[in-house]
Amino acid sequence: MEFDHDIAIIGGGLNGPALALALSRAGLRVAVIDALPAQTFEDAEFDGRAYALALTSVRLMEGIGIWPKIAQQAQPMLEIKVTDGRAGTGPSPMFMHFDHAEIEEGPMGHMVEDHHLRRALLDAVKADPAITLLNGTRVTDQTVEPTGITLTLADGETLRARLAVGADGRGSGTAERAGIKRIGWSYDQTALVCVVNHEKPHHGVAHQFFMPPGPLAILPLTGNRSLIVWSERSANAAAINALPNAGYLDVLRPRFGSFLGDISLTGPRYCYPLGLSLAHSMVAPRVALLGDAAHGVHPIAGQGLNAGLRDVAALAEVIADAVRRGEDPGSDAVLARYQEWRRFDNASLALATDSFNRLFSNDNAFIRLARDIGMAAVNALPGLRRGFIREAAGLTGELPRLMQGKPL
Repeated sequence: MEFDHDIAIIGGGLNGPALALALSRAGLRVAVIDALPAQTFEDAEFDGRAYALALTSVRLMEGIGIWPKIAQQAQPMLEIKVTDGRAGTGPSPMFMHFDHAEIEEGPMGHMVEDHHLRRALLDAVKADPAITLLNGTRVTDQTVEPTGITLTLADGETLRARLAVGADGRGSGTAERAGIKRIGWSYDQTALVCVVNHEKPHHGVAHQFFMPPGPLAILPLTGNRSLIVWSERSANAAAINALPNAGYLDVLRPRFGSFLGDISLTGPRYCYPLGLSLAHSMVAPRVALLGDAAHGVHPIAGQGLNAGLRDVAALAEVIADAVRRGEDPGSDAVLARYQEWRRFDNASLALATDSFNRLFSNDNAFIRLARDIGMAAVNALPGLRRGFIREAAGLTGELPRLMQGKPL
């Protein structure tokens, strides 16, 4: 079987291009197939979306040559404050406070706006001669053969590779065609997402405020701006989202508080339903899944993209090491190593975010008291607090080389 590429990546969001750039540095020929036209991203301006990149995700971006292009637009997260409470009543006096000064490695992470990150990835992919970017087309069929996989595109053309990687989101067609089933459920919560300007500086502090309907995250962006990720019961969220901007802000202000002064909206508003989605397997013959195609979790800890990027770094390392040993990168043995590395961590993250959401998104007086005491206990114990800080920075577990700041 002759191959057009070594690896074909289905999905051109953030994880797919990041994997392509990592594999290119390992000497592989890669195709990235994206259903959206290139113009969608080339002309993109700020649209209100941003991500909390953990320290180890920043290291990955450095390793694939992206970080120097976006570092000036990134906002360091220097502290995280976590508290409990109700809208209009202020936070509980018992809280958790994490300061990056308690670890040696630097800021726990950086906030990066989607249009900066996506454009940097797109520009790097287009400039890389080892990567073929196919925009505006989709995969309609995939046929597994003994030594490779053939992908059929919407226009009838075919593409042959040793391995297909599904980076195509929660509704992954790659997973469906491979016969990989999913488990999941809805939380009856909807995330309301927007960016606000505020009068006072945020000083690089991120806030997570747990309220009975769901958490409110206030995440620092460059300047006097913050990203809001605000979870509400779905029926109430639909009513809030239907309000004009003035009414929307009237609902947000009691939840946000006055600690940053008056707030105003900038950019569009978004909402999306929240749920858990976990693939039964991250691999199938000649197929690997990563990111939301393998695991979609609640945004309560802001770890969705970071988990996907850890998949990227792990899969790139497994494939690169296999190729150096002369192995077939799409073989069952190689894919088993990737699954063994990432499956438990991703299932644990799904369980943790699910449990945290259930624990904090309620108004039971006894549970509220227990969780407040728990947060105060964590805050009072330096060793435990430091462990949480390292977890937020992505520094725990078996780190791939790219996330250690080492070459692939």
